[in-house]
Amino acid sequence: MFEDKTLVCKECGNEFVFTAGEQEFYAEKGFENEPQRCKDCRDARKKNLRGPREMFDAVCASCGAECKVPFQPREDRPVYCSDCFARMRGEQ
Repeated sequence: MFEDKTLVCKECGNEFVFTAGEQEFYAEKGFENEPQRCKDCRDARKKNLRGPREMFDAVCASCGAECKVPFQPREDRPVYCSDCFARMRGEQ
């Protein structure tokens, strides 16, 4: 039903593919407009709108390494560095 489409980013002018899967997702969500920006430009725009993240110092509950996290650590919850967190989720 859906076929991949090549669109042009209104921000950078580069071509990007609006895949059949993405089109199906848009249709399921009721979105009527196609994306105007490529993924890189969408990500950059989100980052600029959000502003810089405040980072907090923490100590990894698994390996003991010092790390920074984007949330205020609490005493009753363990905090993990990105390597240990990825390992726990089976991403490495």
